[in-house]
Amino acid sequence: MERNQAYVQFQDVQKSYDGETLVVKSLNLDVARGEFLTMLGPSGSGKTTCLMMLAGFETATHGEIVLDGQPINNVPPYRRQIGMVFQNYALFPHMTVNENLAFPLEVRRMARAEIERRIKRALDMVQLGAFGNRRPGQLSGGQQQRVAVARALVFEPKLVLMDEPLGALDKQLREQMQYEIKHIHESLGVTVVYVTHDQSEALTMSNRIAVFNDGVIQQLATPADLYERPENAFVAQFIGENNRLRGKVTTVNGGTCAVEVEGGGRIRALAVNIAGPGSPTTLSLRPERVLIDPPADCPNLFDGRVEELIYLGDHMRTRVNICGHDDFIVKVPNAGRHAGLHPGHAVRVGWQVEDCRALDAS
Repeated sequence: MERNQAYVQFQDVQKSYDGETLVVKSLNLDVARGEFLTMLGPSGSGKTTCLMMLAGFETATHGEIVLDGQPINNVPPYRRQIGMVFQNYALFPHMTVNENLAFPLEVRRMARAEIERRIKRALDMVQLGAFGNRRPGQLSGGQQQRVAVARALVFEPKLVLMDEPLGALDKQLREQMQYEIKHIHESLGVTVVYVTHDQSEALTMSNRIAVFNDGVIQQLATPADLYERPENAFVAQFIGENNRLRGKVTTVNGGTCAVEVEGGGRIRALAVNIAGPGSPTTLSLRPERVLIDPPADCPNLFDGRVEELIYLGDHMRTRVNICGHDDFIVKVPNAGRHAGLHPGHAVRVGWQVEDCRALDAS
């Protein structure tokens, strides 16, 4: 099967726990062989339910789930040959690391020599080759999570599911593990479906991201497309920091429009997801795309006042009052150019038309 062909398919899948409310609503999603796809969304958005249905721990109320061309709705979890990694590690505390990794291989009745070969390979992969005789309680949280990843990979599944696997780790270790899992995926070519509510984690690791809200995929795209080209106001607000200005569309000219902003001011923006002249809209603008003291020919220019400055090392997070909004954020690179900024400082800010997106008003 080609890499670009679907390896996992959700075909019009629905899920309800009470027979009335749909937690997952008519999901259609293809995951390519070898892809790292992340299901991203807030709590209760349906992402974990989708993962549990794929694993076989939940049953679809309607629709079909297909793995490698075979429907699996009625296949029990242990026959799906899927690796699983959970947030709480789920390691056997009374077993050594080697015994934890041997367990899924012994269940499959593999020969002892093959079991030992696979354990060594899996532990080397997560850089824990010297820890095989330790028990989980003798390992740090990060080491335990690496063992959990090794156990999911040791029987060489074609599909690995990960449910918030890094949620219990501290920030530095979480970031380190993101890169390790990404590198393991790239070296093995295994298909990964990953669930998280952490948008930076999803951006770092994924080939594509499915953004869930209210049981529906809001947008399915690469990390760069999601961040740079959100299709609706929910995605723009959920992925990365975002300035949101509400207003009314006054004119539309091809792919651009003019918007009268609540609080005063007229902004030119890309017409991405609007109903037409007279309709309400939400403008989306990334803080790093806003310039302080922009060129005079900048198409969107506004006078403002600095309300707050927060030093964040590589940039200064600057809160500015413009158009009657005191929560407008500008990320000023820490290059010394605006060292004189201070609260109360009068500033002029501006941005390009293509950096501002007119989206739905919700």
